[in-house]
Amino acid sequence: MNADLREIALQCLAICDVQEKVDAVNHLDKSWAAGEVTLETSSVLISTAPIPGRPDKPELVSPLTVKRRAMNTPEGRAAMVHALAHIEFNAINLALDALWRFPNMPRDYYTDWLQVAVEEALHFSLLAAHLNTQGFAYGDFVGHDGLWDMALRTQHDVLERMALLPRTMEARGLDVTPGTKAKLVQAGDHAIAPILDIVMRDEIGHVSIGNRWFNYLCEQRGLTSSSTYAKLVAEHNAIPRRGPFNLEARRAAGFSEEELVGLGKS
Repeated sequence: MNADLREIALQCLAICDVQEKVDAVNHLDKSWAAGEVTLETSSVLISTAPIPGRPDKPELVSPLTVKRRAMNTPEGRAAMVHALAHIEFNAINLALDALWRFPNMPRDYYTDWLQVAVEEALHFSLLAAHLNTQGFAYGDFVGHDGLWDMALRTQHDVLERMALLPRTMEARGLDVTPGTKAKLVQAGDHAIAPILDIVMRDEIGHVSIGNRWFNYLCEQRGLTSSSTYAKLVAEHNAIPRRGPFNLEARRAAGFSEEELVGLGKS
């Protein structure tokens, strides 16, 4: 591997094998911490391999065709855990993409997204292992590509990426994860609870990172964050913001009181 953080992140992103990708992310993190990796922030990188690298399964289908399964069956509960694992696998790719794609950001931007990639890799590993205890494996159910679709739509501008992925699509996870956890536990899957507690704790931090860099970029460009965000959501027809909203988690992730009040009016 080349010893530049962004170039290695791009190499990790292109890896198709799931476990190999997780291992590579963790190795990159250790190498960075040991001072074995440098960081060139100004270089414009180009991917020569297809990205993101992903396994042959799960089959990717339209979000509209993903079947809802009843939580009162083992298969239904496993399908929900699989959906969560799929989100986390995509989140690894999204963090790596944010790390390599955008040049000329402060050093902390790149270390933030390396941290996110490592934590998303942990989330995936925990959920995939839990899925195995239920007699299934990652890839046994279908998935969709909504998160990566938004990554493609925002690949030209880091401000749009921060606005529409971490602080919109990923922030939605802060709203729905507690309810998902409650449904699974009520259906008898008690072992999922501590896993989703870890996911929730870390995701607040990830959304906070998105908020931090979105606000930084707005300030750098002389833009008003609230109006800029509203404009981008409208332009990209971002996911509907429907309640209930986890105001406590969103507040912890750095959303302003003005934004939280505005959620109830959307």
